Amino acid sequence: MSNVKRPSILVVDDTPANLGLLANLLRDQYQVRVANSGRQALELAFAIPPNLILLDIMMPEMDGHEVIRRLKADPRTARVPVIFLTAQNSIEDEELGLKLGAVDFIHKPISPPIVMARINTQLQVKSWQDFMQDQNDWLQQEVDRRLAAVNRLQNASIWVMVSLAESRDSCTGNHIRRTQEYIRILAEEMAHLPQYADVLTEEYIELIAKTAPLHDLGKIAIPDQILNKPGKLTEEEYAIMKTHALRGDEMLARAGKLMGEEGDYFEVARQIARSHHEKWNGSGYPDGHAGAAIPLPARLAAVVDVYDALVARRSYKEPMPHAHATVLLERDSGHHFDPDIIAAFKRVQDRFRGIAAQWEDR
Repeated sequence: MSNVKRPSILVVDDTPANLGLLANLLRDQYQVRVANSGRQALELAFAIPPNLILLDIMMPEMDGHEVIRRLKADPRTARVPVIFLTAQNSIEDEELGLKLGAVDFIHKPISPPIVMARINTQLQVKSWQDFMQDQNDWLQQEVDRRLAAVNRLQNASIWVMVSLAESRDSCTGNHIRRTQEYIRILAEEMAHLPQYADVLTEEYIELIAKTAPLHDLGKIAIPDQILNKPGKLTEEEYAIMKTHALRGDEMLARAGKLMGEEGDYFEVARQIARSHHEKWNGSGYPDGHAGAAIPLPARLAAVVDVYDALVARRSYKEPMPHAHATVLLERDSGHHFDPDIIAAFKRVQDRFRGIAAQWEDR
Protein backbone atom coordinates (compact mmCIF):
# COMPACT_ATOMS: atom_id res chain seq x y z
CA MET A 1 0.00 0.00 0.00
CA SER A 2 1.35 3.47 -0.90
CA ASN A 3 2.26 5.74 1.98
CA VAL A 4 0.37 8.58 0.32
CA LYS A 5 -2.93 6.72 0.54
CA ARG A 6 -2.52 5.49 4.10
CA PRO A 7 -4.31 7.42 6.87
CA SER A 8 -2.02 9.54 9.02
CA ILE A 9 -1.92 9.26 12.79
CA LEU A 10 -0.23 11.64 15.23
CA VAL A 11 0.89 9.93 18.46
CA VAL A 12 1.48 12.24 21.43
CA ASP A 13 3.14 10.98 24.61
CA ASP A 14 5.93 12.32 26.82
CA THR A 15 7.32 8.82 27.46
CA PRO A 16 9.75 7.64 24.74
CA ALA A 17 8.95 3.97 25.37
CA ASN A 18 5.25 4.54 24.73
CA LEU A 19 5.99 6.50 21.54
CA GLY A 20 8.24 3.71 20.27
CA LEU A 21 5.70 1.00 21.12
CA LEU A 22 2.82 2.75 19.34
CA ALA A 23 4.93 3.79 16.34
CA ASN A 24 6.06 0.19 15.80
CA LEU A 25 2.49 -1.08 16.20
CA LEU A 26 0.98 1.35 13.70
CA ARG A 27 3.55 1.98 11.00
CA ASP A 28 2.70 -1.04 8.84
CA GLN A 29 -0.83 0.27 8.23
CA TYR A 30 -0.60 4.02 8.84
CA GLN A 31 1.60 7.03 8.32
CA VAL A 32 2.83 7.80 11.82
CA ARG A 33 4.18 11.02 13.29
CA VAL A 34 5.16 11.35 16.94
CA ALA A 35 5.34 14.23 19.41
CA ASN A 36 6.74 14.12 22.95
CA SER A 37 4.98 17.25 24.23
CA GLY A 38 1.72 19.14 23.86
CA ARG A 39 3.36 22.08 22.14
CA GLN A 40 5.09 19.91 19.59
CA ALA A 41 1.82 18.06 18.97
CA LEU A 42 0.03 21.33 18.18
CA GLU A 43 2.79 22.45 15.81
CA LEU A 44 2.64 19.17 13.89
CA ALA A 45 -1.15 19.03 13.84
CA PHE A 46 -1.60 22.60 12.64
CA ALA A 47 1.11 22.21 9.97
CA ILE A 48 -0.39 19.05 8.43
CA PRO A 49 -3.63 17.92 10.11
CA PRO A 50 -3.64 14.15 10.61
CA ASN A 51 -6.57 11.80 10.14
CA LEU A 52 -6.51 10.87 13.84
CA ILE A 53 -4.63 11.77 17.03
CA LEU A 54 -3.66 9.46 19.90
CA LEU A 55 -3.16 11.85 22.83
CA ASP A 56 -1.70 11.17 26.24
CA ILE A 57 -3.46 13.06 29.03
CA MET A 58 -0.78 13.23 31.74
CA MET A 59 2.05 15.36 30.31
CA PRO A 60 4.13 18.18 31.85
CA GLU A 61 3.72 21.84 30.85
CA MET A 62 0.66 21.24 28.67
CA ASP A 63 -1.55 18.24 29.43
CA GLY A 64 -3.82 16.45 27.00
CA HIS A 65 -6.89 18.38 28.11
CA GLU A 66 -5.34 21.70 27.13
CA VAL A 67 -4.07 20.24 23.86
CA ILE A 68 -7.53 19.05 22.81
CA ARG A 69 -9.07 22.42 23.77
CA ARG A 70 -6.69 24.15 21.36
CA LEU A 71 -7.19 21.53 18.65
CA LYS A 72 -10.98 21.90 18.77
CA ALA A 73 -10.73 25.70 18.80
CA ASP A 74 -8.81 25.78 15.51
CA PRO A 75 -10.74 25.18 12.26
CA ARG A 76 -7.78 23.29 10.78
CA THR A 77 -8.02 20.53 13.41
CA ALA A 78 -11.50 20.90 14.88
CA ARG A 79 -12.81 17.84 13.01
CA VAL A 80 -9.78 15.58 13.64
CA PRO A 81 -10.84 12.73 15.96
CA VAL A 82 -8.85 12.46 19.20
CA ILE A 83 -8.47 9.26 21.23
CA PHE A 84 -7.11 9.79 24.72
CA LEU A 85 -4.37 7.56 26.06
CA THR A 86 -4.63 7.41 29.86
CA ALA A 87 -3.69 5.42 32.91
CA GLN A 88 -6.70 6.91 34.68
CA ASN A 89 -10.01 5.10 34.52
CA SER A 90 -12.42 7.15 36.64
CA ILE A 91 -15.85 8.08 35.28
CA GLU A 92 -15.14 11.77 35.96
CA ASP A 93 -11.99 11.69 33.80
CA GLU A 94 -13.85 10.12 30.89
CA GLU A 95 -16.77 12.57 31.25
CA LEU A 96 -14.35 15.49 31.06
CA GLY A 97 -12.53 14.02 28.07
CA LEU A 98 -15.75 13.43 26.15
CA LYS A 99 -16.98 16.92 27.01
CA LEU A 100 -13.77 18.36 25.57
CA GLY A 101 -14.33 16.47 22.30
CA ALA A 102 -12.52 13.13 22.59
CA VAL A 103 -14.13 10.29 20.64
CA ASP A 104 -12.73 7.40 22.70
CA PHE A 105 -10.31 6.31 25.44
CA ILE A 106 -7.55 3.72 25.39
CA HIS A 107 -6.33 2.74 28.82
CA LYS A 108 -2.71 2.00 29.67
CA PRO A 109 -1.07 -0.43 29.59
CA ILE A 110 -2.30 -0.70 26.03
CA SER A 111 -3.59 -3.85 24.35
CA PRO A 112 -2.48 -3.88 20.68
CA PRO A 113 -5.68 -5.54 19.35
CA ILE A 114 -7.83 -2.98 21.20
CA VAL A 115 -5.70 -0.09 19.94
CA MET A 116 -5.96 -1.28 16.33
CA ALA A 117 -9.70 -1.96 16.56
CA ARG A 118 -10.55 1.43 18.06
CA ILE A 119 -8.37 3.30 15.62
CA ASN A 120 -9.98 1.47 12.71
CA THR A 121 -13.48 2.25 14.04
CA GLN A 122 -12.79 5.95 14.45
CA LEU A 123 -11.14 6.24 11.04
CA GLN A 124 -14.21 4.65 9.45
CA VAL A 125 -16.44 7.13 11.28
CA LYS A 126 -14.19 9.98 10.16
CA SER A 127 -14.33 8.75 6.58
CA TRP A 128 -18.12 8.80 6.61
CA GLN A 129 -18.18 12.21 8.26
CA ASP A 130 -15.85 13.57 5.59
CA PHE A 131 -18.02 12.05 2.88
CA MET A 132 -21.16 13.64 4.35
CA GLN A 133 -19.39 16.98 4.71
CA ASP A 134 -18.32 16.83 1.08
CA GLN A 135 -21.92 16.06 0.11
CA ASN A 136 -23.18 18.95 2.22
CA ASP A 137 -20.62 21.29 0.66
CA TRP A 138 -21.70 20.18 -2.81
CA LEU A 139 -25.37 20.63 -1.94
CA GLN A 140 -24.69 24.10 -0.54
CA GLN A 141 -22.84 25.05 -3.70
CA GLU A 142 -25.75 23.76 -5.77
CA VAL A 143 -28.24 25.73 -3.66
CA ASP A 144 -26.10 28.86 -4.01
CA ARG A 145 -25.88 28.32 -7.77
CA ARG A 146 -29.63 27.94 -8.14
CA LEU A 147 -30.34 30.92 -5.89
CA ALA A 148 -27.99 33.00 -8.01
CA ALA A 149 -29.93 31.88 -11.10
CA VAL A 150 -33.21 32.86 -9.44
CA ASN A 151 -31.77 36.25 -8.51
CA ARG A 152 -30.63 36.81 -12.08
CA LEU A 153 -34.10 35.89 -13.32
CA GLN A 154 -35.69 38.27 -10.81
CA ASN A 155 -33.37 41.10 -11.83
CA ALA A 156 -34.08 40.46 -15.50
CA SER A 157 -37.81 40.38 -14.80
CA ILE A 158 -37.62 43.72 -13.01
CA TRP A 159 -35.78 45.34 -15.90
CA VAL A 160 -38.22 43.96 -18.45
CA MET A 161 -41.29 45.08 -16.51
CA VAL A 162 -39.89 48.50 -15.69
CA SER A 163 -38.71 48.99 -19.26
CA LEU A 164 -42.22 48.21 -20.50
CA ALA A 165 -43.67 50.84 -18.16
CA GLU A 166 -41.02 53.44 -18.97
CA SER A 167 -41.36 52.92 -22.72
CA ARG A 168 -44.81 54.47 -22.38
CA ASP A 169 -43.81 57.16 -19.90
CA SER A 170 -41.36 60.03 -20.09
CA CYS A 171 -38.83 58.42 -17.74
CA THR A 172 -35.45 57.03 -18.79
CA GLY A 173 -33.36 54.07 -17.70
CA ASN A 174 -31.47 56.36 -15.33
CA HIS A 175 -34.68 56.64 -13.31
CA ILE A 176 -34.27 52.98 -12.31
CA ARG A 177 -30.71 53.51 -11.07
CA ARG A 178 -31.58 56.67 -9.19
CA THR A 179 -34.62 55.11 -7.54
CA GLN A 180 -32.67 52.10 -6.34
CA GLU A 181 -29.81 54.16 -4.95
CA TYR A 182 -32.05 56.76 -3.30
CA ILE A 183 -34.14 54.17 -1.49
CA ARG A 184 -31.12 52.11 -0.45
CA ILE A 185 -29.42 55.19 1.06
CA LEU A 186 -32.62 56.22 2.82
CA ALA A 187 -33.34 52.75 4.23
CA GLU A 188 -29.75 52.35 5.47
CA GLU A 189 -30.05 55.66 7.31
CA MET A 190 -33.41 54.63 8.81
CA ALA A 191 -31.84 51.38 10.02
CA HIS A 192 -29.83 53.43 12.54
CA LEU A 193 -33.07 54.24 14.39
CA PRO A 194 -33.78 51.80 17.26
CA GLN A 195 -37.36 51.15 16.13
CA TYR A 196 -36.20 50.07 12.67
CA ALA A 197 -32.88 48.36 13.44
CA ASP A 198 -34.39 44.86 13.58
CA VAL A 199 -36.64 45.43 10.56
CA LEU A 200 -34.30 47.08 8.09
CA THR A 201 -31.72 44.32 7.86
CA GLU A 202 -29.15 44.29 5.08
CA GLU A 203 -31.15 41.64 3.22
CA TYR A 204 -34.46 43.51 3.58
CA ILE A 205 -32.91 46.78 2.40
CA GLU A 206 -31.54 45.04 -0.68
CA LEU A 207 -34.99 43.58 -1.36
CA ILE A 208 -36.59 47.04 -1.11
CA ALA A 209 -33.95 48.52 -3.43
CA LYS A 210 -34.39 45.71 -5.93
CA THR A 211 -38.18 46.05 -6.14
CA ALA A 212 -38.52 49.85 -5.82
CA PRO A 213 -38.33 50.51 -9.60
CA LEU A 214 -41.56 48.53 -9.98
CA HIS A 215 -43.56 51.22 -8.18
CA ASP A 216 -45.12 52.57 -11.40
CA LEU A 217 -45.55 49.25 -13.19
CA GLY A 218 -49.32 49.80 -13.33
CA LYS A 219 -48.85 52.73 -15.71
CA ILE A 220 -48.65 50.13 -18.47
CA ALA A 221 -52.45 49.98 -18.20
CA ILE A 222 -52.98 53.76 -18.46
CA PRO A 223 -54.00 55.10 -21.91
CA ASP A 224 -51.32 57.09 -23.77
CA GLN A 225 -53.45 60.21 -24.05
CA ILE A 226 -53.60 60.39 -20.25
CA LEU A 227 -50.15 59.10 -19.39
CA ASN A 228 -48.33 61.49 -21.72
CA LYS A 229 -50.69 64.44 -21.64
CA PRO A 230 -48.54 67.58 -21.47
CA GLY A 231 -51.10 69.68 -19.62
CA LYS A 232 -53.05 69.26 -16.41
CA LEU A 233 -55.31 66.21 -16.17
CA THR A 234 -59.06 66.57 -15.82
CA GLU A 235 -60.76 65.04 -12.78
CA GLU A 236 -61.86 62.07 -14.87
CA GLU A 237 -58.37 61.60 -16.30
CA TYR A 238 -56.75 61.92 -12.87
CA ALA A 239 -59.12 59.25 -11.53
CA ILE A 240 -57.95 56.92 -14.28
CA MET A 241 -54.31 57.80 -13.65
CA LYS A 242 -54.68 56.92 -9.96
CA THR A 243 -55.73 53.37 -10.86
CA HIS A 244 -52.11 52.58 -11.76
CA ALA A 245 -51.39 51.78 -8.10
CA LEU A 246 -54.01 49.03 -7.96
CA ARG A 247 -53.20 47.81 -11.45
CA GLY A 248 -49.52 47.46 -10.53
CA ASP A 249 -50.44 45.48 -7.43
CA GLU A 250 -52.69 43.20 -9.50
CA MET A 251 -49.99 42.62 -12.14
CA LEU A 252 -47.41 41.69 -9.54
CA ALA A 253 -49.86 39.40 -7.77
CA ARG A 254 -50.51 37.54 -11.03
CA ALA A 255 -46.80 37.41 -11.83
CA GLY A 256 -46.10 35.94 -8.40
CA LYS A 257 -48.67 33.19 -8.90
CA LEU A 258 -47.41 32.34 -12.38
CA MET A 259 -43.84 32.09 -11.10
CA GLY A 260 -44.87 30.16 -8.01
CA GLU A 261 -43.48 32.95 -5.84
CA GLU A 262 -45.31 33.81 -2.63
CA GLY A 263 -42.34 35.11 -0.64
CA ASP A 264 -40.90 38.46 0.36
CA TYR A 265 -39.87 39.50 -3.17
CA PHE A 266 -43.39 39.93 -4.55
CA GLU A 267 -44.81 40.98 -1.19
CA VAL A 268 -42.48 43.98 -0.98
CA ALA A 269 -42.94 44.79 -4.68
CA ARG A 270 -46.73 44.77 -4.24
CA GLN A 271 -46.57 46.95 -1.13
CA ILE A 272 -44.55 49.56 -3.01
CA ALA A 273 -46.66 49.45 -6.18
CA ARG A 274 -49.95 49.69 -4.32
CA SER A 275 -49.14 52.12 -1.53
CA HIS A 276 -46.46 54.55 -2.73
CA HIS A 277 -49.15 57.24 -3.23
CA GLU A 278 -50.58 56.85 0.27
CA LYS A 279 -50.00 59.84 2.54
CA TRP A 280 -49.01 60.00 6.19
CA ASN A 281 -52.19 61.95 7.04
CA GLY A 282 -54.47 59.46 5.29
CA SER A 283 -55.36 61.64 2.28
CA GLY A 284 -53.58 59.49 -0.30
CA TYR A 285 -54.75 56.63 -2.54
CA PRO A 286 -55.83 53.91 -3.24
CA ASP A 287 -56.73 52.83 0.30
CA GLY A 288 -56.52 56.04 2.33
CA HIS A 289 -54.18 54.43 4.84
CA ALA A 290 -52.39 56.69 7.33
CA GLY A 291 -49.25 56.61 9.48
CA ALA A 292 -47.66 53.26 10.21
CA ALA A 293 -50.58 51.48 8.50
CA ILE A 294 -48.76 52.32 5.27
CA PRO A 295 -46.09 49.63 4.67
CA LEU A 296 -42.59 50.89 5.39
CA PRO A 297 -41.24 50.11 1.88
CA ALA A 298 -44.06 52.22 0.40
CA ARG A 299 -43.38 55.10 2.81
CA LEU A 300 -39.75 55.09 1.69
CA ALA A 301 -40.73 54.87 -1.97
CA ALA A 302 -43.10 57.84 -1.59
CA VAL A 303 -40.26 60.18 -0.63
CA VAL A 304 -37.94 58.80 -3.29
CA ASP A 305 -40.59 58.99 -6.03
CA VAL A 306 -41.50 62.61 -5.30
CA TYR A 307 -37.86 63.70 -4.96
CA ASP A 308 -36.93 62.17 -8.30
CA ALA A 309 -40.02 63.62 -9.98
CA LEU A 310 -38.98 67.07 -8.75
CA VAL A 311 -35.27 67.07 -9.56
CA ALA A 312 -35.27 64.98 -12.77
CA ARG A 313 -35.63 66.40 -16.24
CA ARG A 314 -38.81 65.47 -18.08
CA SER A 315 -39.99 66.18 -21.62
CA TYR A 316 -42.56 68.57 -20.16
CA LYS A 317 -40.39 70.29 -17.49
CA GLU A 318 -36.92 71.35 -16.46
CA PRO A 319 -35.32 69.84 -13.31
CA MET A 320 -36.00 71.59 -10.02
CA PRO A 321 -32.94 72.60 -7.96
CA HIS A 322 -32.14 70.22 -5.12
CA ALA A 323 -32.52 72.93 -2.46
CA HIS A 324 -36.03 73.81 -3.65
CA ALA A 325 -37.06 70.14 -3.77
CA THR A 326 -35.75 69.67 -0.23
CA VAL A 327 -37.86 72.56 1.03
CA LEU A 328 -40.98 71.04 -0.52
CA LEU A 329 -40.30 67.62 1.03
CA GLU A 330 -39.70 69.13 4.47
CA ARG A 331 -42.87 71.18 4.18
CA ASP A 332 -44.89 67.99 3.66
CA SER A 333 -43.32 66.14 6.63
CA GLY A 334 -46.16 64.80 8.79
CA HIS A 335 -48.69 65.47 6.02
CA HIS A 336 -47.63 63.62 2.90
CA PHE A 337 -44.52 61.94 4.31
CA ASP A 338 -43.42 59.99 7.36
CA PRO A 339 -41.57 62.51 9.59
CA ASP A 340 -38.88 59.96 10.50
CA ILE A 341 -38.13 59.36 6.82
CA ILE A 342 -37.94 63.08 6.04
CA ALA A 343 -35.56 63.53 8.99
CA ALA A 344 -33.43 60.71 7.59
CA PHE A 345 -33.57 62.30 4.13
CA LYS A 346 -32.25 65.58 5.53
CA ARG A 347 -29.27 63.75 7.04
CA VAL A 348 -28.33 62.11 3.71
CA GLN A 349 -29.55 64.75 1.26
CA ASP A 350 -26.05 65.46 -0.02
CA ARG A 351 -25.80 61.87 -1.15
CA PHE A 352 -29.16 62.22 -2.93
CA ARG A 353 -27.82 65.28 -4.73
CA GLY A 354 -24.77 63.30 -5.78
CA ILE A 355 -26.88 60.45 -7.18
CA ALA A 356 -29.08 62.93 -9.07
CA ALA A 357 -26.01 64.48 -10.67
CA GLN A 358 -24.34 61.15 -11.46
CA TRP A 359 -27.40 59.67 -13.20
CA GLU A 360 -28.84 62.87 -14.62
CA ASP A 361 -31.20 62.63 -17.60
CA ARG A 362 -29.93 64.61 -20.54
